[in-house]
Amino acid sequence: MDIVWFKRDLRLQDHAPLCAALAAGSVIPLYILEPALWQQPDMSGRQYDFLSESVAALDQDLAARGQPLVVRVGDAVAVLTALCARHKVRRIHLHQETWNGWTYARDRRVLAWARDAGVEIIEYQQFGVHRRMTSRRGWAGKWDQMMNRSCLPAPDHLPAVDVISDAWPAPQDIGIANDPCPHRQQGGRAVGLAMMHSFFETRGRHYRAAMATPVRAADSCSRLSPYLAFGCISMREAWQESQAQRALGRHGWASPIKSFESRLHWHCHFIQKLEDEPVAEFRPFHPAYHALEKGTHDAESRLAAWQQGRTGYPLVDACMRYLDAGGWLTFRMRAMVMSFAAYH
Repeated sequence: MDIVWFKRDLRLQDHAPLCAALAAGSVIPLYILEPALWQQPDMSGRQYDFLSESVAALDQDLAARGQPLVVRVGDAVAVLTALCARHKVRRIHLHQETWNGWTYARDRRVLAWARDAGVEIIEYQQFGVHRRMTSRRGWAGKWDQMMNRSCLPAPDHLPAVDVISDAWPAPQDIGIANDPCPHRQQGGRAVGLAMMHSFFETRGRHYRAAMATPVRAADSCSRLSPYLAFGCISMREAWQESQAQRALGRHGWASPIKSFESRLHWHCHFIQKLEDEPVAEFRPFHPAYHALEKGTHDAESRLAAWQQGRTGYPLVDACMRYLDAGGWLTFRMRAMVMSFAAYH
C-alpha cells in the first residue's frame, strides 16, 4: 500500500497524489493532526474549526467511495514510522506545501526520516508555486501553463484498507484557546463550491469597484480565500471556472472577471516570495531593518489596542472588530490595517 498524506489539499478533485497512488494499488488516505502545529502563534481556534469541518467533509467524500479518511493525532514522523512499519508502505504521495516555518522544519524532518527508512516521498505541485527557482523570470508563463492543464477527476472508488483512525480531538484537548467567531465561514468543499458559484452568478457583478470598500466587499468579493488555503477547491478549478465564465461573454462581467483572475495570480505570486525566501517570516525583506529595535516601551499595549479595535482611528477599529467577529476582511482593508500596525 501507498500513503496519500493530505495536508492543505482537502478534496478529491484535481488531486494528483491521490490519482497517482491509486494507479499503483491500494491507498491509505491519511490526515495527520499535529498538536504542536496548533500551538504556533499564527494558528487559532477559528482556523481549527474551519479545518475540522473541511476534514469531516473530506472523510464523507472518501467513505462514499469505499474508504474513509484515516486520521492520526501526533508527530508526523512518529505517525508515518508506525504506519509504514505496520503496513509495509514504501511510498508516500503528497502535495508540496509552502506554509510557516514550523511546517517547513517538519517537512525537512520527514524527508530525513524517509531517506533513512528507505521510504520514497513523492511530492506534487499544487499551486502555481515552484520549488528551487533561481530566477523569477518566466514565472508568470509557468503559472499559466499549470492553470490551463486539465483538472484531474475525483476517483470513483477506493479499495478498503484495514487501518484504524484516532478520534478527532476537541480544540481544548490540544491546548487551543477559546476563539469565538460568530460570523466565520463554514469549512468544506460543498460550501466552497456554493460560494464560488454564487460569486460568478450574481455576487461578483460589481467586484471591481466593491472590493475596495469594507462594507460592499463582504458580499461582492469571492470569499474563496479559506477554501483555497485549505485546498477544498484547487486554484486550477477556480481559474478554469473563471475562464469558462469569461467565455460566456455576459454583459458587464468582463471587468470583474479580469480583476478576479489578477487576484488568483497574486495569491501564488506572494506565496512564491515566501517559498523563495522562507526567512521572510522572521525578519524584514530589507536588510536595513534587520537591526531595528522592535517598538517602544509601550509597544505591547499598542499592539493589543490594534488587535482589539480600540486605537481611536475609526476605520482601523471598525475593520479589526469586523475581522474579529467574521474572520475575514477584504484585501485592501487587510493592507490598510497591516500598514497601520507596522508604521503607526
